Amino acid sequence: MKELIFYSYPSCTSCRKTKKWLVSNSVKFKERHLFKDTPTKNELLQILSLTTDGLDELLATRGGTYKKLGIEFEDLPLSEVLKLMVDEPKLLRRPILTDGKKLIVGFNPDALKGIAK
Repeated sequence: MKELIFYSYPSCTSCRKTKKWLVSNSVKFKERHLFKDTPTKNELLQILSLTTDGLDELLATRGGTYKKLGIEFEDLPLSEVLKLMVDEPKLLRRPILTDGKKLIVGFNPDALKGIAK
């Protein structure tokens, strides 16, 4: 298995729950602070390619940043969406876990069991 990357934010409850689950199940991972070590455009493109619902799966639509921007993301070219996500990482739902083949967004114990194998 490729290295599991865990994009998180320490004050995020879902991130803390996910990290606790990973540690208690002895899952090896590399943690990246979502706002200090933001995914690059290429990393986001890779993550996006693993989604089943596209942008809907990654965008934190209930967050203040999303609402403040008031942008119709569906109307933007992908390159602009990726740039916005890099510039405004609070647009991303948290946590994001990926090993390059599988993707989990948010705290999901059932999905975590699948990625831990």
